[in-house]
Amino acid sequence: MQHAVSLWPLIGVAVVIVGFLLRFNPVLVVTGAGIVTGLAAHMPLDVILAKLGTGFVKTRNLPLILILPLPVIGLLERHGLRERAQQWIGSIRSATAGRLLIVYLFVREIAAALGLTGLGGHAQMVRPLIAPMAEAAAETQHGPLPMSVRYRLRALAAATDNVGLFFGEDIFVAFGSIILMHTFLREAGVSTEPLQIAAWGIPTAMAAFMIHATRLYRLDGKLPRYIAQAPAEQANAAAQPEVA
Repeated sequence: MQHAVSLWPLIGVAVVIVGFLLRFNPVLVVTGAGIVTGLAAHMPLDVILAKLGTGFVKTRNLPLILILPLPVIGLLERHGLRERAQQWIGSIRSATAGRLLIVYLFVREIAAALGLTGLGGHAQMVRPLIAPMAEAAAETQHGPLPMSVRYRLRALAAATDNVGLFFGEDIFVAFGSIILMHTFLREAGVSTEPLQIAAWGIPTAMAAFMIHATRLYRLDGKLPRYIAQAPAEQANAAAQPEVA
């Protein structure tokens, strides 16, 4: 005999959405959503607080692991990490911004597929290394770059990291989404293995690589046009009256 499943605990999702839209403190939003979800599931308040405390104790070292690399990267930048990366990539005449980002996309996706998601990242890799190297490669080919072109290269470097991580980690058999889908299918009576689910992510990852790599390959041909358009865009922006 089947029992009706209560959907009231899902009200916690609405609390999270509303809280983030109103820009409330994320810790308060998540904590409030957990309490609301527990109450909607008819859990005693002491049990809810106990579970929140248990979760905090298990993850209290996580912020330290995430924040600790930031001062290290900042110290390396202060001692010339960005400049050395730019000098090195500038010495390679055959290097272009598009080729460099394609190589990083490949390495990032392969590393994420092996579970090494910490080898990249915006703060650890893109800002201090990949973006400056892409700018240096473009300067070697085209000379000084306008700021609008620099911002475009930085955005593409960040997007390359996102694409490589997002589609690469879906192939890793122990990734959270793979385990979640395996558990859901098993409870629904569908017999499958995590390795089979991860294998189905390979065609998607390959397609994502080809699509984004094509965009990056075309970037080298579009850079001269972007550079030529930059003075006109700056002139138009300067000609517009300021709004009080």
